[in-house]
Amino acid sequence: MQPTQKCLRGGAIIAGLPYRSADNLMEAVVRMKGFGGPSDSKLDELVRGASTFDGPWPTISVWHGSSDTTVDNSNADSIVRQWQKVHKVEGPPTRVEQVDGFPRQVWCNVGRQEVIEEYIIEGMGHGTPIMAGGDEGLGEEDKYMLEVGISSTRHIAHFWGLT
Repeated sequence: MQPTQKCLRGGAIIAGLPYRSADNLMEAVVRMKGFGGPSDSKLDELVRGASTFDGPWPTISVWHGSSDTTVDNSNADSIVRQWQKVHKVEGPPTRVEQVDGFPRQVWCNVGRQEVIEEYIIEGMGHGTPIMAGGDEGLGEEDKYMLEVGISSTRHIAHFWGLT
């Protein structure tokens, strides 16, 4: 890596569960339905235990469909809460805005860097949100690639500073 290059760290969770919130298949199924998850303090402990690295934590982009019947969208809020303490951004979002017609919640750290974002896509089921058509189109609709008019891939890349 060149000294002038910026080292980026980021993660994205699309229709998923909080890190290590389930230890086996039965727990995963229960968690996917939105039941019995670890407490917020336990979620914080689990994510902190993921690494001994003492540098900055990755920025986190969370995407979920409001009509997902496979993974309940309460998991999206649990993921956000899991990452809020490590980023020291507890509480309500720094701002809420509209992006491509969808609400985006953003949490910024004391340096005003966006460290967590959350999109709940109204009416979307279980899958990855895409926008396949038009000049900005990216991807092709399929079983879990859902055409909803917003490209999660494009927006995640932008959130990570790659565009």
